[in-house]
Amino acid sequence: MTLRLSFPSGRRHPMGTLIYAANTSLDGYLEDETGSFDWSVPDEEVHAFWNEHERHIGTSLYGRRMYETMRIWESDDWLANEPAVVREYAEIWRDADKIVYSSTLEVASTARTRIERRFEPDVVRRLKEESSSDLSIGGATIGAEAFRHGLVDECVLLLCPVLVGSGKPALPQGIRLDLELLDHRRFNNGVVYVRHRVRTAT
Repeated sequence: MTLRLSFPSGRRHPMGTLIYAANTSLDGYLEDETGSFDWSVPDEEVHAFWNEHERHIGTSLYGRRMYETMRIWESDDWLANEPAVVREYAEIWRDADKIVYSSTLEVASTARTRIERRFEPDVVRRLKEESSSDLSIGGATIGAEAFRHGLVDECVLLLCPVLVGSGKPALPQGIRLDLELLDHRRFNNGVVYVRHRVRTAT
């Protein structure tokens, strides 16, 4: 059964835009069936794109697994010999506030981070309303929750030129949303960027 969602057309301004952003295989997976996503590691051109995208994010919302993947950016140990574009991303990531949704994680190992035990749609809605900057949400499970509760305003996907066959879906199943294409771009390595707005009911 497919759930079709609609949203109120009236929206107060200014408020934060909640953006679901991900690297995905062409057949729609964040990871392959082994949990690997090495095929989506960005080159410098794509990394620069993500740097510019993240520069406008004030708060990032993560599930536990995505947070554990991303917290490597808190450490300087491995960055010394990395390209400038990679070191720049670390600085941008550290400057954003982070909320991690986990029932098991005891403490956060990164600065500017708080842990919430449950994903509360009304709390996230208020966070958007009170934010003067955009917000991002990362991770398949927590992203699906945000989609189901009508919280996602935009979807940014980088489509990698690879088929992985199966794995963790990038987008939630059983939900229909009408989208409006806002932007697109092809990178030299064959990755294609698409940005869509979630259409609201009129």
